[in-house]
Amino acid sequence: MKLAVVGGGSTYTPELIDGFARLRDTLPITELVLVDPAADRLALVGGLARRIFAKQEHDGTITTTTNLDAAVQGADAVLLQLRVGGQAARNEDETWPLECGCVGQETTGAGGLAKALRTVPVVLDIAERVRRANPDAWIIDFTNPVGIVTRALLKAGHKAVGLCNVAIGFQRKFAKLLDVAPAEIHLDHIGLNHLTWETGVRLGGPDGEDVLPRLLAEHGDTIAGDLHLPRLVMDRFGVVPSYYLRYYYAHDEVVEELRTKPSRAAEVAAMEKQLLEMYGDPALDEKPALLGKRGGAFYSEAAVDLAASLLGGAGSPYQVVNTLNGGTLPFLPDDAVIETQAAVGPGGAVPLPVAPVDPLYAGLIAHVTAYEDLALDAALRGGRERVFKALLAHPLVGQYAYAEQLTDRLIAHNREHLAWA
Repeated sequence: MKLAVVGGGSTYTPELIDGFARLRDTLPITELVLVDPAADRLALVGGLARRIFAKQEHDGTITTTTNLDAAVQGADAVLLQLRVGGQAARNEDETWPLECGCVGQETTGAGGLAKALRTVPVVLDIAERVRRANPDAWIIDFTNPVGIVTRALLKAGHKAVGLCNVAIGFQRKFAKLLDVAPAEIHLDHIGLNHLTWETGVRLGGPDGEDVLPRLLAEHGDTIAGDLHLPRLVMDRFGVVPSYYLRYYYAHDEVVEELRTKPSRAAEVAAMEKQLLEMYGDPALDEKPALLGKRGGAFYSEAAVDLAASLLGGAGSPYQVVNTLNGGTLPFLPDDAVIETQAAVGPGGAVPLPVAPVDPLYAGLIAHVTAYEDLALDAALRGGRERVFKALLAHPLVGQYAYAEQLTDRLIAHNREHLAWA
């Protein structure tokens, strides 16, 4: 079994490698190729990756290359984890929206649109090259904004499934609080990527006992503290929103908070510098503890589970993924991409039926889906007017004057990445 990781020079990669090594019975990789245009980073990450495999006695081979076409040749699955423009572009995404009084975040709001515009054309080019190399290969997208990028891939006819680590993070957290094995936790997870709610927490599977009321009663303060949201939000509605709902439910508070501290990109850039120095140590043969602060917790386990199921292995039968709506949420178009529990196998991901969605959540889901329609159109066809319309449609912008200012700033800060600008 051959896997290729595009963006293999990322400081995330040792987390992925550790999962591949530990879970080799679930996903028996024989060949792993890390591909990245940054040869210097790739050499450091690749060296550590080989040492991790050696320490854990994994007999698969790991190679590195800057040649994408060579990397994906014959691959059974290709995992995308790239960041167009690097942390420097992310820092801008998190900064210039604040000048207009809007949230500065790399996947949500104006910053998220900027990332989509930079990323979608690059990902589609990669996907076409994967298809030429092996039309049967699965593409697993971990590249943000996952919902928009996955929709672009599916719209172009690629075999793709989107992946985010929010759901597996909740699964692990709830399992620990309830003192059960993670596999016992099944989430009723609804929404879009980075716009989701846990409306049920079931023991044993889709038809198991819903223990969410018990979780909220016994551990509500802990969960709310992790989400940086008032416990009242969960208690009033009986659901657990993802951390990203904070940008909607406490927008002005978050803007003021973001204005008073360094950007997350600046923090991550400093962390990455330190991590790369550690990766260069020939004595290091495991992922360092510092990597846990980088983000992406449990990413490797989610990726292994998904790849194993898609490739006919021993993955879980039900997983939270980003895939086509296909009537699951009747208030959305069939070709919208939703994030939900799905039955996953070699044929792809099929969403499980969901209960009717409360209008409180359905309205916001529909609103952001409309924005994503316009965002994808802007990413595919370009043009200032399309960017403006997408920004105006976003619930975190929504005002004509803000959309005008944000459009000008977005284009100015991203001109080198926008072929039409």
